[in-house]
Amino acid sequence: MKLNKIVFFIAISGIMIACKKDPKVKDQIDNQEEKQEITEEKFDYVVEQFADLKVLRYQIPGWENLTLKEQKLVYYLTQAGLSGRDIMWDQNYRHNLTIRKALEKVYTSYEGDKNLEEWKAFETYLKRVWFSNGIHHHYSNDKIKPEFSKDYLSSLLAATSTEMPKEAYEVIFDEADTKKVNQAKGVDNVAVSAVNFYGPGVTNKDVTSFYGKMKSPNPAKPLSFGLNSQLVKENGALKERVYKSGGLYGSAIDEIVKWLEKAQGVAENKAQGDALGLLIKYYKTGDLQTWDDYNVAWTAATEGNIDYINSFIEVYNDPLGYRGSYESIIQIKDFDMSQKMSVLSENAQWFEDNSPLMDEHKKDSVVGVSYKVVAVAGEAGDASPSTPIGVNLPNANWIRAAVGSKSVSLGNITEAYSNAGGSGRLKEFVHDQEEFVLEEKYGQLGDKLHTALHEVVGHASGQLNPGVGETKETLKNYASTMEEGRADLVGLYYLMDPKLQELGLVEDWEKTGKAAYDGYIRNGLMTQLIRLNLGDDVEEAHMRNRQWVSGWAFEQGKKDNVIEKVTRDGKTYFDIKDYAKLREIFGRLLRETQRIKSEGDYKAAEELVEGYGVKVDQAIHAEVLERNKQFTSAPYSGFVNPVLVPEMNESGEITKIEVTQPEDFVSQMLFYSKNYNFLPEVN
Repeated sequence: MKLNKIVFFIAISGIMIACKKDPKVKDQIDNQEEKQEITEEKFDYVVEQFADLKVLRYQIPGWENLTLKEQKLVYYLTQAGLSGRDIMWDQNYRHNLTIRKALEKVYTSYEGDKNLEEWKAFETYLKRVWFSNGIHHHYSNDKIKPEFSKDYLSSLLAATSTEMPKEAYEVIFDEADTKKVNQAKGVDNVAVSAVNFYGPGVTNKDVTSFYGKMKSPNPAKPLSFGLNSQLVKENGALKERVYKSGGLYGSAIDEIVKWLEKAQGVAENKAQGDALGLLIKYYKTGDLQTWDDYNVAWTAATEGNIDYINSFIEVYNDPLGYRGSYESIIQIKDFDMSQKMSVLSENAQWFEDNSPLMDEHKKDSVVGVSYKVVAVAGEAGDASPSTPIGVNLPNANWIRAAVGSKSVSLGNITEAYSNAGGSGRLKEFVHDQEEFVLEEKYGQLGDKLHTALHEVVGHASGQLNPGVGETKETLKNYASTMEEGRADLVGLYYLMDPKLQELGLVEDWEKTGKAAYDGYIRNGLMTQLIRLNLGDDVEEAHMRNRQWVSGWAFEQGKKDNVIEKVTRDGKTYFDIKDYAKLREIFGRLLRETQRIKSEGDYKAAEELVEGYGVKVDQAIHAEVLERNKQFTSAPYSGFVNPVLVPEMNESGEITKIEVTQPEDFVSQMLFYSKNYNFLPEVN
């Protein structure tokens, strides 16, 4: 499956809950929160907060239990990941590197008055740009608007002798390139998206025509055409600029290769080393057959304590779903939690056989679904600062069917989100005390299980009908949200199944399922709206899928009052009245969503997403924003990375690697820009 990175943002889906204004209930909640604060670890998870963003830090549990060789492997893989960091900046927008370098020079060399409000606005703008790997918001895709004037920026540039080309300077303030990824209906999505995957003048029709003519040597194993290139027009002819050594981004790729070769030298086993060798070959050649060979080898290499993700992988930033964003995550296995959760992988076939899918859409044999809980040791590119909490790869359907996939849950990231969450929103959005108590006791477990079911069972389930093309070709701009919604629905369907208790994953399947259903509906219909400006449509793929799943379920259940919309004291709540019937509704929607994917039914996908996932109830949106004003905690969170510091002997050999935490967000961003600056401003 092509679209598999889930960005669930626990701060929204698992933490934003509340209750009636009953004094007894409030006292009970406050007492629980006080107890929680007392038992929390002393580790400070919060770095700072600005604009709509909160920067956190995470620990690396189990680091001290690794051998020196394993620590070296982690270090080399981390360095490889960071070496490609600027690729993501350039992929996001063609002027990003030019703007960042100019702003950083101003920041580090300006000696004027830094107490002015405009200077503070400049600092905030730069931090927002760092967080989003460019001048477009990491989640909404809207261009970030500075709260300082053009004249003020001009004065800063002059005072620091900093040059910025006119086009890059103007675009910070003007109305050009306002959307990094534009998924709107009825527009030329490629032409109106600012993302730097396509050159000027390239259109939707150009892309579909260009790749429609390409044929894979083996039609049963289609190559991922367009994954590792930029498509441009030269003298009116379309041409790919391939990401590889000696090609586009070659100088950064050579640094990645240098560190991957060091990592291969300390690989834990032959399978891991062979996979790294294929990844190196892919970077050197840009050959997509080598990319598939690597993914097959990487998927099969399941032994060892260390694993990683590195390359051009997820296609969310391409409005047509072809091109992969650069991404790196380095992982250390959590043996205890992986053992507990491996039961999902072991029973993947049971879940497939018992799903509500049409028989012809079920897989006869679900193979190789590997699931691990891991501790992140470092991230870069599309995974940093904003990170997923679960990942399922590879994305190619045929590899999943023939070899399997790897699913991971980023345990220490989940823990950091949970421990850094504020308690204010807990008192605002749930319907009643029962819902609050369920969330308090079962909510986090429900979230973890939903993530696991989404990744392990959801993305591994179902199959395309014979002769139906890849989802990016059939469902086009709706492919991302349809796939994520489909995987969500698999998880939702099984969260209310006694099988989870039979497998030892929960103590009370019904209460865990109820808490998960409450949280999903509350988030899909209300609380995720705090991320949008009033009047905006929903555009991000995951937000869309949560809204169309929740909205369709609410609409389908109206006759039997499955979900009741309640108004109390001028506030709206959604109260699930019949969880069993809601599960049936989720099952029906899952069946239909799989049919749409299996048959490549674009019209049905369009009707579902546009009908339920794009437009927002403006009255509820205004209400949610007003109710949320009382809270100071930012709606989006991301992370600084721990710093791995090697100690060397006189021969230059690593003898020890210490884990430290960065001083703050600014120092880490400046350190990265200085030490991993391997690309020119214009590529």
